[in-house]
Amino acid sequence: MTTYKEIKGTQIEAVATDPSNPVEGQVWYNTTSNVLKGRATLTSGAWATANSMNTARSALGGAGSQTAAIAFGGYDGSSGVTLTELYNGTNWTEVNNMNNSNISGPLGAVNTSALVFGGYGSDFLAKAESWNGTNWTEINDINSARYNIEGAGTNTAGLIFGGSEPPGFSNRSDKTERWNGTNWTEVNDLNTGREDGAASGTSTAALYFTGDATPRTAVTEQWNGTNWTEVNDVNVARTGLGGSLAGTYTSALASGGNSAPDTTAAVTEQWNGTVWATDANLNTGRRGLAGGGTATANVVFGGESSPPGQTAVTEEFTGGPTGVTRTFTDS
Repeated sequence: MTTYKEIKGTQIEAVATDPSNPVEGQVWYNTTSNVLKGRATLTSGAWATANSMNTARSALGGAGSQTAAIAFGGYDGSSGVTLTELYNGTNWTEVNNMNNSNISGPLGAVNTSALVFGGYGSDFLAKAESWNGTNWTEINDINSARYNIEGAGTNTAGLIFGGSEPPGFSNRSDKTERWNGTNWTEVNDLNTGREDGAASGTSTAALYFTGDATPRTAVTEQWNGTNWTEVNDVNVARTGLGGSLAGTYTSALASGGNSAPDTTAAVTEQWNGTVWATDANLNTGRRGLAGGGTATANVVFGGESSPPGQTAVTEEFTGGPTGVTRTFTDS
């Protein structure tokens, strides 16, 4: 028989006082009042459609905030592009291009400093470029050439992980590398090698969730600066999410993606540091999108919708679940 812990990842505890910061789904027994209590979600956030990018594309990189974001690279339906656009909370403006197309990994906390790495052209790429707010500059290559890598941190203190690596696209990577602003250093591996997931956080406190481990996976892992630890799974296994840099180690947003072959998803989930909870759906379901911001003030853009086709749609997320404590009764 399935237990409560297997469903929610937590046990029912007996405590003298209510927890100060309970998470959704947590249940406890208060021995002072002799009642069973639980944490429920009262309200959720909402997505609103904003002005579109200038160029529709999928598999692009993104970083920044809801009012100051950057979109770079991607696939326009026929080839890889080097285009870069900046978002000011209202409009998108084209700025200087990247040096290389087909680079796939996004990383960057703000729109004035970003990093892109790895990818696939005629072969797997190890190239990396750094954005200084005006131009892209080629920097030292990553150690392991890979495609569909994810990352967390900034362009001077970053962490990259996962992807596909030679000899073929089905070879899922568990490799992790740290960037110190000058060089890349291999550090401890992921527990589950996978590509095309989503990430948030910093180089010392990162979150990596979902991805293609053949098949799609709902796995979530946390990085503490030294090791990766598996924590509670997302509710819907997906690839190609727009969760990159959408939050922190303890508060993140997982939006969109590909939940089944050739099926795009609009589902959004919130991470509170312990469990994932379903939130408001995107207005346009898509995969291969990018994003930036926080778990309560987020922006996503681009991607590929169903039926297949690149999109320039931008959406902004505001709010998030508000928790309320409920008392269980026998009536």
